[in-house]
Amino acid sequence: MKASPDRLAQLTEIGVSVWLDDIGRSRLAGGGLAALVRDFHVSGVTSNPPIFAKALSDVPAYAADLDDLAARGVTAEEAVRALTTYDVRWACDILRPVHEASDGVDGRVCIEVDPRFARDTRATVAEARALWWAVDRPNLFIKIPATAEGLPAITQCLSEGISVTVTLIFSLRRYGEVIDAFMTGLERSAGPERAGASTAAFFVSRLDGEVDARLDKLGTPEAAALRGQAGIANARLAYELLQQRTATRRWAALEARGFRPQRLLWASTSAKDPAMADTAYVTELAAPGTVNTLAESTLLAVADHGEFHGDAISGGYAEARQVFERLAALGVPYDEVTEALEEQNVRRFTVAWADLLERIGGELTARRT
Repeated sequence: MKASPDRLAQLTEIGVSVWLDDIGRSRLAGGGLAALVRDFHVSGVTSNPPIFAKALSDVPAYAADLDDLAARGVTAEEAVRALTTYDVRWACDILRPVHEASDGVDGRVCIEVDPRFARDTRATVAEARALWWAVDRPNLFIKIPATAEGLPAITQCLSEGISVTVTLIFSLRRYGEVIDAFMTGLERSAGPERAGASTAAFFVSRLDGEVDARLDKLGTPEAAALRGQAGIANARLAYELLQQRTATRRWAALEARGFRPQRLLWASTSAKDPAMADTAYVTELAAPGTVNTLAESTLLAVADHGEFHGDAISGGYAEARQVFERLAALGVPYDEVTEALEEQNVRRFTVAWADLLERIGGELTARRT
């Protein structure tokens, strides 16, 4: 009997780090995360406000902690931070061997700053410092949104040695600013041993969702032919931009001092359109030096039937640019779309966080009465 191919191993051999886009007490306590690290090549974990809102809806898994927090009379905000940082610390410990084996490249776990601070640089830096202190693990990443106000916070945190995942990146212009903020943070640091590491999270499927909705309103054959192409094209052009920026004298000087590059991380890689292959955002974006964060359903789909043929990005830049030229000709403006997506997703994360605080506040009140 022929053995089934280890498709996730093939993906990692290309140079892609496989991270799980999920966290929660049941997964940690039940050994689910450890099993994925052991059997499915998972080498990192990401989280965000909607993920924690879902995790903490599993109240029985957190019941004992909630009872103690209620007895202490803590606020909902303090309770949420205690619960989420505990889970992230636990995940960091599970992934610590991966972190050490990869010389600090992988084995990372992400926790996001309070999304209500997305437009407040000072509060973002303060929150990042507090989370870095609370988790206190070398393989932590603090997620900071790539808003205009987030950029100086990214620089400041990296210069202080706080490792950062820059999140909610949708446009190439903003990604260029993120790269600059990253390099400036390294330049201001005391050196490679004192600077934070970094990844930059480019959101993929959400761009398709916004673009495809506009194409559907046009209702023409030309519009229909472009459905499902913008997200992958945008990501490929981001990879090209990274190659260009790391070929500069500025980066050469940093690399000569021992700094490591900021890796591109593909986020939102579950196919939302049933007409699209469920592994498309993984197979079409496989390239060296990248991270792909996968929901468990996508991870299992890739393990079952993902097909890989080496680097799927390099060399496809001209074709990717043509996608946006055709979209512009149809009246689907790139800048307008990406600006709308940033605003929508900052709002979505803020709402998820508010809902989480309300739910946990209700649980604490019920336990005090």
